[in-house]
Amino acid sequence: MVNEEGTKMTELAVHIQHTFGIPTERLNVVAELFRPQHLSKGDFWLRQGEYCQAMSFIQEGYLRIFSQTRDKEVTQWVSGPTYFVTELPSLQFGSPARWNIQALTDCELLTIHLDDYRQIGRLVPEWYHLEKLFIAKCFAILEDRVFGFLSQTAEERYEQLWSQQRALFQQVPLQYLASMLGMTPETLSRIRKKQLS
Repeated sequence: MVNEEGTKMTELAVHIQHTFGIPTERLNVVAELFRPQHLSKGDFWLRQGEYCQAMSFIQEGYLRIFSQTRDKEVTQWVSGPTYFVTELPSLQFGSPARWNIQALTDCELLTIHLDDYRQIGRLVPEWYHLEKLFIAKCFAILEDRVFGFLSQTAEERYEQLWSQQRALFQQVPLQYLASMLGMTPETLSRIRKKQLS
């Protein structure tokens, strides 16, 4: 993809523009605030109870967002290449993180730390409006997920994830996908067997 000046934009810049709507002429300035970060499989990007100080763009690999309750782990989401990952309430409000974020595979990330994140408003005058739109988009996605849990059958939730995120089924252990879909691993196995037969 090229910008209006005909120069090639990085993959990160393309996704910054897609996610946040930052004007093309300011994309590279913002993209330069992100620094390479490597996580090995099993490394934690963030632990429950810590304070989130960053946001990362995933170039390669998969990160699981999960919480440990008294008697089980609950997987909220698995993020893969071209996704941004953070713990938004902790990043925005300085509250302790509710979620763990852990590498399921080796990961290559581009990470912006909180101090640099706060500089975006100085570099991009439109940022505060764009950030509100980004947070509204996150809220809409969350609402869609909640509505899906309330209105869809287990099979419908599976089919939706399969059609939208098929690569997860090759990269992520099924027990994590089952938790993310709000079902037991046995239910997920039964649905998969039925769908694949």
